[in-house]
Order: sequence, then C-alpha cells, then structure tokens
Amino acid sequence: MGLGFNADEIFEMAEQIERNGAKYYRDAAEAVTNADDKSFLVELAAMEDDHEVTFAGLRKELSEDDKAEVTFDPEGEAAQYLKALADTRVFYDKAMDLSSMAGILKGAITAEKDSIVFYLGMKDMVSGSRGKARIDDIIKEEMKHIKLLSGRLLANGK
Repeated sequence: MGLGFNADEIFEMAEQIERNGAKYYRDAAEAVTNADDKSFLVELAAMEDDHEVTFAGLRKELSEDDKAEVTFDPEGEAAQYLKALADTRVFYDKAMDLSSMAGILKGAITAEKDSIVFYLGMKDMVSGSRGKARIDDIIKEEMKHIKLLSGRLLANGK
C-alpha cells in the first residue's frame, strides 16, 4: 500500500522534527563548557521551540480539505509511519560528535540539511491543493538555520 500524506500530517511531522532539534541543541549546550557556545546553542534550541510553535500555528490554519485523509487508514498507520520518520531521520540520536563545538555545528548542519531533503521529499507526496506552499515555509526556516550554523563554524575557523 502506498502512503499519501496530507498537509496536516506534514506539519505534525515538522513539529516533531523541531522538538528533536531543540533537544539536540539543549543536549549539546550541556556538553560544552564555553559560556558563549552554550548561549549560542541554547538560543538555537529556543529557535527550534519557536519554529515548533510556528508550525503548530500553520497547522491550525489548515482548511478541512488540507486535513482530509488521502488514503484509507483506519489504524492510523500513516501517522505512526510519519512519527517514526521524524524521530529517526532528522536530529535523532545518531553518532553525532558532541565533544567539540565544531563537531556539534557540523552535526547540526548535517541534520538541518537532512530536514530540508526530508521536507522536499514529503512535499512531493502532498497534492498541490494540500499545502505545498506551506511546506516551503518550513524549508526556508531550515535554510536560515544552515546559514547561521555555517557562519558560526566559519567564524570559529573550522
């Protein structure tokens, strides 16, 4: 059975990815001793929290058509599948180097890139009338994170 996703499910996944990102940045902040680095990472976690709230707000604005089931799924398997993807694809507990700020930044850049690829792929699974333009908003937010993280990495000379 092929799974189709509506915009509501995509935004639900986006919220989970943002929660995972906030946790990653908070865990990283606990791993560093430099106060400036710690503050930067805590700020990134707060940005992820803000994005989660933004995506939840966008989700609430969706029309009933955007929330309509695209496939028959009485057991809610599509939602379970989406949660598993969000939990294991972006910012999950993979082998990320939390031993140095450069490792943390590189891991975060990789995760942010993964999220963009993930959203681009998911965008193709949503019909034009079911929120493709809204998914573009998510992608733009993740691109801003990459710019911020890359700037910090370059400033540290790594």
